[in-house]
Amino acid sequence: MSDFTLNASVRNDLGKGASRRLRRANLQVPAIIYGGEQAPQPISVEKAPFYKAIEDESFFSSVINLVVDGKSEQVVVRDLQRHPFKPLITHADFLRVDATHEITINVPLHVVGEEKCVGIKDQGGELHVLSNEVQINCLPKDLPDFLEVDIAEVELGTTLHLSDLKVPAGVTLVDLTHGEDHDNAVLNITKAKVRGGDAEEEGEGEEEEGSAE
Repeated sequence: MSDFTLNASVRNDLGKGASRRLRRANLQVPAIIYGGEQAPQPISVEKAPFYKAIEDESFFSSVINLVVDGKSEQVVVRDLQRHPFKPLITHADFLRVDATHEITINVPLHVVGEEKCVGIKDQGGELHVLSNEVQINCLPKDLPDFLEVDIAEVELGTTLHLSDLKVPAGVTLVDLTHGEDHDNAVLNITKAKVRGGDAEEEGEGEEEEGSAE
C-alpha cells in the first residue's frame, strides 16, 4: 500500500463563490471529508502536492493520510470533479476509513506477460482488455495498489473472468459475491483481424480481369 500524505485546512468560507475564489487563488483545492461517525467537513487541500499525487495511479486505491489543521485522518478518494475543458480539479471528495471496518473501492487491473503470451506470440492472437479496474472489499491494511493478471500461458481463444484473478489474502472481489452471473470477463485473446481482408483481394482480381479485356 502506497504512502500518501496531504495537508489541508478546515474551510469555513462556503458556497460556490467561496470555492471559485479558492480556485482562483490557485493554491488550494476545495474538498470535503465525510463518512464514519463524524459530520462532513469542508476542507481545502494544498494544490501542488495534491496534483502531484493524482499523477500516480496507486493514489486512487490507497489509504491517504490527510492532515487537517495538524490532525491526521485516514481517507480514500471517493470522487474528483474536473473542469469540463481545463486540466483542473474543481472539487474532491474523501471518505474516512476505519482500520476495523472493510471498505469497498476500485483498484486497477494490470496485465503482465503480454510479450511472452502463447496466444499472441505463437498463435497470432491479439489481446482485448475488457476491464481496466475491479471493485474489491477489504480492510484498509489489506488494500492492494492494484491486482495483476499474468497472461504468459494464455492461449488463443481464451477468455479470463473475475474468478480467474488471484487476489491477496483478505481481499474479496465484490461482483463475485453476487453470484456466478456476475463473473464478468476481464480480457480475452482472439484471432487477429486481417486488415483489408478477402474483400479487397476480390476487388483487385476483378480490376485485373477488367483491364485484361
